[in-house]
Amino acid sequence: MEKALRIISLKDKQSDYSYWMSKSFIDRLYAIELLRNQYIKFNKDVQPRLQRVCRIVNQK
Repeated sequence: MEKALRIISLKDKQSDYSYWMSKSFIDRLYAIELLRNQYIKFNKDVQPRLQRVCRIVNQK
């Protein structure tokens, strides 16, 4: 992902949604992973893994 900085007026600010929709799926996934890693480093009580969910479905 290319790093860039722009200074704009608050009146000219675009919404976050339109910004992220303009990015590719890979860029969005990379950003989520980056935020997740930063959160794990900041909060020492969090284990660095994804939550596992298990469901039992009864079929007839």
